[in-house]
Amino acid sequence: MKISFVVPTRNSGRTLAACLGSLRSQTHAEVEIVVVDNGSTDATVAIGERFADQVLQWGPERSAQRNHGTKCSTGDVVVFIDSDMVMEPTIAADIARTFEASPATGALVIPERSFGDGFLAHCRELEKSLYVGDPAVESPRAFRRELIEDLGGWDENLTAAEDWDLADRTRAVATVGRVTSYIWHDEGRIKLRATFAKKRYYGRWIDQYVSMHADSNTKFARTALVRKPGALLRHPVLTAGLVALKATEAAGLLLGVRDSRSASPAGSSSAGASRDSRVA
Repeated sequence: MKISFVVPTRNSGRTLAACLGSLRSQTHAEVEIVVVDNGSTDATVAIGERFADQVLQWGPERSAQRNHGTKCSTGDVVVFIDSDMVMEPTIAADIARTFEASPATGALVIPERSFGDGFLAHCRELEKSLYVGDPAVESPRAFRRELIEDLGGWDENLTAAEDWDLADRTRAVATVGRVTSYIWHDEGRIKLRATFAKKRYYGRWIDQYVSMHADSNTKFARTALVRKPGALLRHPVLTAGLVALKATEAAGLLLGVRDSRSASPAGSSSAGASRDSRVA
């Protein structure tokens, strides 16, 4: 079974070598790496050419990049990976073994943990550990080719919550399983001001997602944060930092939703153009 990893990029030079190196080091023999860049101005393309089977140029956003990568890939399974993620070496083998053992399964969740520099990154590590196994948070990343094609791929009208949308559509028509190997997300150094700005931008699309999915409130509740009080009590300082981090994110999202509701269609279009110029 051939596994195609599709990695959208834009100015991902800080993290891309570790990401692609972990994909090239998989224990499974049949692995294809497809990098879909969006006009990077740093070393991203050169790094991609060192590791990947294909380095493509496509845009304007990551959903479109993922769909183009799916179209150009050749694997029986398509796995969508972000450029700041590092894979454990057994992920591809776990995916192949799980699909082969369960023909009725159409997609797979790959559990995710994180690492990074500084206090807030450690707070995020705690948060991610609480989400493992929570179906309201985890979304499938590995798809049988026929399923992702039947679903029509990623919704290219969504710049945020596109993973929730795809997960909702997937679970409505297919069985979703999981593997035991982990993805490790490189958070770098988290800064509250940048986090607020990022969430405010993404909030513009959250309103659109909510209008499309009546049960979307479960995605925002993050009940795993309160269902495991023991983990929080064991780390009171990190928990306090996590509360501050989540409050900052919530404020950014709410302001982004307000921006979306008050913006004219023309304003929304210009916002999308601005997004294209700065984020993968």
